[in-house]
Amino acid sequence: MPVITFANTKGGAGKTTAVLLLATELAEQGYRVTILDADPQQWIARWHGLSSVDERLKVIPYVTADTVNRQISQNKSRADYFILDLPGSQSPLLPKAIGLSDHVLIPIQGCAMDALGGANVLELLRYLEEKANLQVPHSVVLTRVNSMVTTRALLAVKMLLAQRNVDVLNTPIIERSAFRDIFDIGGTLYTLDEGRVSNLDKARQNARCFALEMLRRVPLHDRSKAVPRSRLIA
Repeated sequence: MPVITFANTKGGAGKTTAVLLLATELAEQGYRVTILDADPQQWIARWHGLSSVDERLKVIPYVTADTVNRQISQNKSRADYFILDLPGSQSPLLPKAIGLSDHVLIPIQGCAMDALGGANVLELLRYLEEKANLQVPHSVVLTRVNSMVTTRALLAVKMLLAQRNVDVLNTPIIERSAFRDIFDIGGTLYTLDEGRVSNLDKARQNARCFALEMLRRVPLHDRSKAVPRSRLIA
């Protein structure tokens, strides 16, 4: 029952999109996933209200620092993975969430402001390790990357992360219209109409590679729990 927390203290970093891609892809692969929506914007909860999704995917809205422990405790028997979407701002929930996490994933766009928001999380992780001997595995995922153009700002962010020996996922999240469409109309990448959404196959491949990288970093010890969706439908 690992807990994966998505954190960046700056809004607009592509954090919630990354949460939804990971959660829906894990559910597609047969894992039971519970999203804890602690973002005041409640984009995940709104998406869930629009969607008819696999019963293996559950969303709990309005999670706070006061309720997060209880929500995890009450639902741990029904979840293979918890995914926690934190506010895109400084929040008292951040250090508490880190303490509950098996892995912290920091989404960063290729811009200085996003890098600063991510640096705030990295500094807190370093502080907790030095002062409280709390070592939490963590990685950065690059988001909203243009598939055709590598910008100077993105290269600068990559260089900065490399200098700090920060683990960066090999799979960036590419800017795709399909990733916006699932928030607008609900559903998942697997329920969208291929005839109406451009490059849907590439979007699915991107999400799948992203999820597989995270599964390697945060494996489910009892893999027998995961049942491929194709077998669920059969």
